[in-house]
Amino acid sequence: MRRKFLLLLEIGLILAGLALGWSAWKVHSALEQPLHVEQERMLEVPNGTTPNRMFYRMQTDGLLDDAVWLRLYWRFNMAGTPLHTGEYRLTPGMTVNQLFDAWRRGDVVRYNLTLVEGWTFRQVRAAVAKHEKITQTLDGLSDAEVMDKLGHNGVFPEGRFFPDTYRFVRGMSDVEFLQQAYMRLEQVLAKEWAERATDLPYRDPYQALIMASLVEKETGIPQERAQIAGVFVRRLRLGMMLQTDPTVIYGMGERYNGKITRADLREPTPYNTYTISGLPPTPIAIVGREAIHAALNPANGTSLYFVARGDGSHVFSDDLDNHNSAVREYQLKRRSDYRSSPAPQAQPGAIDQPEPAAGDQPTPAADAPADAPASTPPTVPATDAAPAAAPTPDDKP
Repeated sequence: MRRKFLLLLEIGLILAGLALGWSAWKVHSALEQPLHVEQERMLEVPNGTTPNRMFYRMQTDGLLDDAVWLRLYWRFNMAGTPLHTGEYRLTPGMTVNQLFDAWRRGDVVRYNLTLVEGWTFRQVRAAVAKHEKITQTLDGLSDAEVMDKLGHNGVFPEGRFFPDTYRFVRGMSDVEFLQQAYMRLEQVLAKEWAERATDLPYRDPYQALIMASLVEKETGIPQERAQIAGVFVRRLRLGMMLQTDPTVIYGMGERYNGKITRADLREPTPYNTYTISGLPPTPIAIVGREAIHAALNPANGTSLYFVARGDGSHVFSDDLDNHNSAVREYQLKRRSDYRSSPAPQAQPGAIDQPEPAAGDQPTPAADAPADAPASTPPTVPATDAAPAAAPTPDDKP
């Protein structure tokens, strides 16, 4: 009996070893099998999907075989490894083991979307809504309702988002994307405010953000931002109206057709700095760090006026006589290739959302304003810059 028992035990151990070896071979074969992919494609891992569900889905879709062995391998060797949501790139010749490595690293495909300096909130929303990899949840909502969804009830959205190139994975919602851009602006503004120059005419960071939006819309050449901010700050200190055309355009909204007349300059709107004193009630566009820095660190000087040369740069003047001379030289006899700002550069990753340079068209001479503004003429206006509402000057965070 003892010999029989030992024989049976021996046979059992041999069979177990064979079974274990066969199982190991099956697992190894399952891991080393190439995916059934003839050309590059994306594999989406939806939020909340388990590895087991992915194995069976991929087998059903004909991407791999032996899902049961992969399930066993994952359970005993990779239990607790998170499966990151997003898309994974599958290429011909790629093995299941290589896919597992990508899952371990969270090597998901990322997409880019660029928000461009000078865009209005309407343009920001259009760019986000146009991106097919962003999950859309805000369609049909008003700007105020969008801000409620972002957790900022009662905050006016214009200028509240930071222009940058953002990277994200498929499935990010429009709310998550906008929250990221909102928080980024808050961080940049707080840092720049903490390092601001002394004796500035702003009550709070929000007023600095408003000023930065004027600088952003008026600046054709980055090096001039601090100079233009200096002109506006000096005018504020002297109690002079800012008289900057982009605020007129913003207040006109969809009525703007590329030209500003004397009647437009005299039309009272909450944003028309030819009819209101001080800053407009809100920003008129999104702004980059450079514009914020310029608004908080304006250049010293004595100039109170500037006029576009036609190549994107400006002539700065201390008094009205010199300014009028510059206007006669650069505005009344415009060059054939006149631009009040440099030709727009391609924005990597940006949605195709060109901003028309209608402001480069001359204001009709018959309707020219009687009093010279701080800047002549407007620079790169946003033709769709219509405020969702007209908040009072005291509306701020």
